[in-house]
Amino acid sequence: MWLSDTQKIGVGLTAFGLFFMLMGVMMFFDGGLLAIGNILFLAGLTLVIGTQKTIFFFARPQKIRGTICFFGGILLVFIKWPIIGVIVEFFGFINLFGDFFPVIIGFLRRLPVIGNVLSAPGISKYLPAPQDP
Repeated sequence: MWLSDTQKIGVGLTAFGLFFMLMGVMMFFDGGLLAIGNILFLAGLTLVIGTQKTIFFFARPQKIRGTICFFGGILLVFIKWPIIGVIVEFFGFINLFGDFFPVIIGFLRRLPVIGNVLSAPGISKYLPAPQDP
């Protein structure tokens, strides 16, 4: 499957958003970096999956707690409460995107070097079991 130009830009924006959020946390919860990271992440996600699918993703009734926490955390970062905002946002992120973690781990297990690391005895007991194709 090939990505369109819009989706490629979205992947870049999402990656920059995650980078800015990581830098914001590393710089002792710098509110400006966290805010820029949140904006870039949401813009990138919207460009990758589309506006309508993004709205449907966040408006799912079974994930409403995650949506409220995620956007509430972003709001707290914007009103200069970055530490509490990141904690609330992280909780919402886990609730929203937690279903994707087994898929991501399964993909990472197929990669040459990372797959060997994830199969190590000390690490593999904390990860979900591999799925049969």
